[in-house]
Amino acid sequence: MNQESFYRLASRLFEQLQGAEHLFCGLGCESSDFVRLNQNRIRQAGAVRSASLGLNLIDGDRQAQASCDLSGNLDEDLVRARHLLGRLRERIVHVPVDPYLNFSTEPSGSERWVGNDLPDARAAVSEVIAAGTGLDLVGIWASGQVQEGLVSSIGHRHWYEGRSFNLDWSCYLEADKAVKAGYSGLTWEPAVLAGKLAQMRQGLAVMGRPARTIAPGRYRAYLTPSAVAELMNMFAWGGFDLKSQRTRQTPLLKLVRGERAFDPRVSIREEPDRGLTPTFTPEGFTTPDRVTLIEAGRFGHCLVDARDAKEYGEPVNAAGGAPQSVGLDPGELAQSERLTRLDTGLWIGNLWYCNWSDPNDCRVTGMTRFGTWWVEHGEIVSPVKVMRFDDSLYHLLGDRLEGLTRERELLMDPGTYERRSTESALLPGILVSGIELAL
Repeated sequence: MNQESFYRLASRLFEQLQGAEHLFCGLGCESSDFVRLNQNRIRQAGAVRSASLGLNLIDGDRQAQASCDLSGNLDEDLVRARHLLGRLRERIVHVPVDPYLNFSTEPSGSERWVGNDLPDARAAVSEVIAAGTGLDLVGIWASGQVQEGLVSSIGHRHWYEGRSFNLDWSCYLEADKAVKAGYSGLTWEPAVLAGKLAQMRQGLAVMGRPARTIAPGRYRAYLTPSAVAELMNMFAWGGFDLKSQRTRQTPLLKLVRGERAFDPRVSIREEPDRGLTPTFTPEGFTTPDRVTLIEAGRFGHCLVDARDAKEYGEPVNAAGGAPQSVGLDPGELAQSERLTRLDTGLWIGNLWYCNWSDPNDCRVTGMTRFGTWWVEHGEIVSPVKVMRFDDSLYHLLGDRLEGLTRERELLMDPGTYERRSTESALLPGILVSGIELAL
């Protein structure tokens, strides 16, 4: 469904409203191609074309929500939507008063298109297979268009359309020995793919060497952007949302109180202007271009959605309490100097199964996996057997942080639940003087 068709459908629905009712109509569309690869060959290919309409009927201090699929035929979709509206009207008289109901009462509008140079899926996958000759490459390609729209009887008219691609893959040597990589973005660059595959070939050569067993303890380490992404994901669990902080459940409580701090070089921002997510909320509020969450190691601002804004009397600046387009500011460490600066220690390519081990101390535990190397005097020597780490982010991003890379990598969420995810992160790698390995 295109923008004008959605607006026409919503306008016809508004004609059915009664009394003081308000209606918010949200559109979610996806047109995506998927290709599953195994042993560097296409094993499954398919496409998804879907559209759904979400309705939120508001009458006084009550609201009722529901959704339905759309066919693309205006007459058919109007019949479905009118039926859904009727069901909501029957239901809303029975729902309790919502004390945190909050929606924008001022008309607003916006239009945003992201990513106009989307590669042809067939051509891009052919390039992947050609570049991966000789590799046991396993992964999934996803590309296409995601559309979101919002129209209300109050006068909101918002439209977002994003085009992107995401290749998430691993190359296997044998059994569970593998290296992992990802390439995602808005513009397809074969040279970037070739560079990543060249690094993977080097990694597989290292993986073939005898694995080193190291004892639990603290080790100097470099964490790639992919590993840093796992640490950033932990902040989504109550790190930045207003309610978690007001109820003292945030793992950053000591940071909020000023009792602890990160390194002054650490600044974390929510960046809708850079990211791939809409800049409007389902309640009709527009979000700022950027929200500074951590500024020079100190706590900055919370993410405030509509319900938390009503409960705590704060302005809305996000659609939810977790970052959708997070960015960690770059540093001064050049990529070419990473091994030299590390000297002797661990190169950590990925972290897995992360969880809070002690949220009061912002302490995280997880596993190393897929490309963790032992480095001596700036040279990669051998793979390291899987280890569990357990350490506080106040150390990894604080007193043990030695540097952040000058270059950052765009990492897009490969999730496809309900529809392709539009979450992303722009992150540097980090060099730390020590990370605690527990076992």
